[in-house]
Amino acid sequence: MAEEFEVRGAHEDATEHEIEHAVEHHFPLGQTIALFSAVLATLGAVVSFLGGHTENEALYFKNEAVLMKARASDSWSFFQAESTKLHLAELAAVLAPQNAVDYKAQVAKYEEKKKEIEAQAREFDKKSEEADAESARALAPHNKLAISMTLLQIAIALGSITVLTRKRWLLWGAGAAGIGGIILVIAAWF
Repeated sequence: MAEEFEVRGAHEDATEHEIEHAVEHHFPLGQTIALFSAVLATLGAVVSFLGGHTENEALYFKNEAVLMKARASDSWSFFQAESTKLHLAELAAVLAPQNAVDYKAQVAKYEEKKKEIEAQAREFDKKSEEADAESARALAPHNKLAISMTLLQIAIALGSITVLTRKRWLLWGAGAAGIGGIILVIAAWF
């Protein structure tokens, strides 16, 4: 079995090496940061899923709002067509008094049909507004989730830089960014 020897250069200070060695054994920075990063990456995956879900839900409701608005527009067009027919029947009753009874029956039919169409058009308008409001509600947490994800990524990056540079103060910045990200996730739903 071969023994390993560390060959030290003339420029290396023994005390510096002993301090580094003691720090690594009492506070394994690499392992701590790896665990910290893994937890944040897992949380980031959840935040990313939630952000995507809010976008998809908002798009679904926005699509529903557009569909209902198109149906309302069609109904209002139909309403206008029935109004035109009604006015023509009223005019015909005046211009051809001998057939006024028939035309007045048509007027009554068109008035009844207009009421049904108007009610349907108003219902479609109402559904469109409700779907539009749902879309806005669904998208409300998205910005906070996006900022949260950014903060979590910054925390992971600062953690990595901490390991590389051994500048422990960067770990405080990473922790602050991570906590900020977590707070924004919670705030997104309240």
